[in-house]
Amino acid sequence: MLIENIKKLIPGIFLALIFSLICQLINITISIKIFGTTKSPISTVLIAILLGIFVGNIWKIKPIFLSGLKFSQSYILKLGVILLGIRLSFEELFKFGSVAIPLVLVCIFAVLLFVKLIIKKLNISSNMAYLIAIGTGVCGATAIVATAPVIKAKKTEIAYSIANITLFGVIAMLTYPYFANYFFNGNELKAGLFLGTSIHETAQVAGAGLIYAEQFNSPKTMDIATITKLVRNVSMIIVIPTISYMYLRNNIGENNSKPSIISMFPIFIIGFILMGLIRSIGDYGIQNSNLAFEILTNNNWQLIINIIKSIAEYSLAIAMAAVGISTNLVSLKSLGIRPFYVGFSAACCVGIVSYIGIIVLNNFI
Repeated sequence: MLIENIKKLIPGIFLALIFSLICQLINITISIKIFGTTKSPISTVLIAILLGIFVGNIWKIKPIFLSGLKFSQSYILKLGVILLGIRLSFEELFKFGSVAIPLVLVCIFAVLLFVKLIIKKLNISSNMAYLIAIGTGVCGATAIVATAPVIKAKKTEIAYSIANITLFGVIAMLTYPYFANYFFNGNELKAGLFLGTSIHETAQVAGAGLIYAEQFNSPKTMDIATITKLVRNVSMIIVIPTISYMYLRNNIGENNSKPSIISMFPIFIIGFILMGLIRSIGDYGIQNSNLAFEILTNNNWQLIINIIKSIAEYSLAIAMAAVGISTNLVSLKSLGIRPFYVGFSAACCVGIVSYIGIIVLNNFI
């Protein structure tokens, strides 16, 4: 029976895998040919969704692929989120966190509160609002795909939300470096904090930092922006369980039952945290004895980290390709233009709050 179930999953997973590989090639082409960088500011996740939607709506997907696509959207997605934890280094977080953490928390809280208020004026689903808010406030597509299973978001809502925050994130990546230099008079620390807190995706923050470094001869700004973005990534540990609690509390009336503590906390986030701890312990060993876990040299440890990162990225690309292939454009169109108003407003909100926060913290940085 188990073997039969596995056989049913293989075609759909394989289809999503092929899509993810194609999307990775597209991503590499964009980064090298268009932007001239090693990493594209347009994530593979977005490309996977868009290409999946395109193919899935031109050709009808045969039933043989459906089980594997559904499996990819759920379990491979969660695997990818867990493995993403290897990117976290709590030592780096604590080294710079005294300044970045308060600013990041204020920005996240402001965006969540702002979106909660604005959706009262616009008729969009609370799921869509949660996804846009957490994608804007925390870490773009990664936060969206990590939150989606927690609030039981529809695949159309996931696709729309990722397209939303990617659009405004790319615009911010291209314009904010110049705003940061102008508003902060070339102050590297303030500019780095602003770029790290106001731009959505990690790749976009790195891209903005690179633009700033090249235009204004300030490589330190890129480092500060990247570490600040790391602080935002780590905040998923707190924000996603909080969103889970808010969602389940608001939906108690639908099933007339009080949610359990376990149901409020997304279990796969524990895996995400554990991967971060593994990374931190390994890094600590390298710094103190040049051996991670007393057996791995620095080169071997970095190789393992990079392999896990790649698996995580491919897992998310596979999951999002499955989401795209399964998404019907008619249902996507039915969501309307209003979520983009929310995304634009949320992007403006986090930028303004970041700027004001840095001005307020001026005496401490």
